[in-house]
Amino acid sequence: MNEPSIEKIFSLEEIDYARFWGANDRMLDFVRLLFPKLKLVARGEMLKAIGPEEDIAWFEGKLQAMMTYFDKFGRLTENAVMQIMESGGGSPEAEVSDEILVHGRNGLLIKARTPNQQRLVRSVFEHDMVFAIGPAGTGKTYTAVALAVRALKNKEIRRIILTRPAVEAGENLGFLPGDLRDKLDPYLQPLYDALRDMIPQQKLLSYWEDNTIEIAPLAFMRGRTLDNAFVILDEAQNATSAQLKMFLTRMGRNAKFVITGDLTQVDLPRHQQSGLLQATQILRDVKGIDIIRLDHSDVIRHHLVTDIIRAYEKPLPESTPLLQD
Repeated sequence: MNEPSIEKIFSLEEIDYARFWGANDRMLDFVRLLFPKLKLVARGEMLKAIGPEEDIAWFEGKLQAMMTYFDKFGRLTENAVMQIMESGGGSPEAEVSDEILVHGRNGLLIKARTPNQQRLVRSVFEHDMVFAIGPAGTGKTYTAVALAVRALKNKEIRRIILTRPAVEAGENLGFLPGDLRDKLDPYLQPLYDALRDMIPQQKLLSYWEDNTIEIAPLAFMRGRTLDNAFVILDEAQNATSAQLKMFLTRMGRNAKFVITGDLTQVDLPRHQQSGLLQATQILRDVKGIDIIRLDHSDVIRHHLVTDIIRAYEKPLPESTPLLQD
């Protein structure tokens, strides 16, 4: 007598389902061989399973373990599936070091790579507001975005808010066509790049559409209270004192604030002082706020970036003339 069949639908929207199943659904075909009593039908981010209730319940646990493995390592292999099938749902390989913050796209492992970046990670875990100050290429923004994505995945917060001052870096861009988002994109591109490394494209688009991830200019923060959010202010050296004070006082319940900036690259008019410099002086002794300073030893770009930063830090000899056009 045949066991009665039931039907259950599973959602794969949390992962990159195309890469999860592999080229030509190779991994799906492999999984079908391991569950001969089930009919598995994949359509986009949905997976339908038809078969005996007991087999579907067993399949559900193994599928969740496979998705967890994929989320951690960015890949799913036949060997990993077999280990999951033979174990209680995990495998020795699936134990992930605490140093790994996010398992990004294409198997990218995102973690703190220098002592100061590790200090930044620890500080964000221990403090609700952290300033990360250092030159270009030291991973300030990238590490902060990784921590925000990790908090979102772990359901520690409900949304991520990324903001920065819309200040041109030493050049006049003139009129920018398009809607508000088109006009802001040139300023916010580094934040987009970091997010694309860490979240599958379709999932990222859905986060933008429902405002789970919001990217906005600093001026749009006025009057808001930011609850249950991981908020990053990038390029804070280009915020005025009034703007930075306004931003810092937006902090609501269950919120993390990370403020990043490079005090050697201030693009404000000459008569305006960087609000970041003033804030670090005013707030340095406030309990619950930490200030992490990164330097050229934390640069993880091309090795020439480190040499360039060091060269700019050296004063020019008095006898060296500055060439002018």
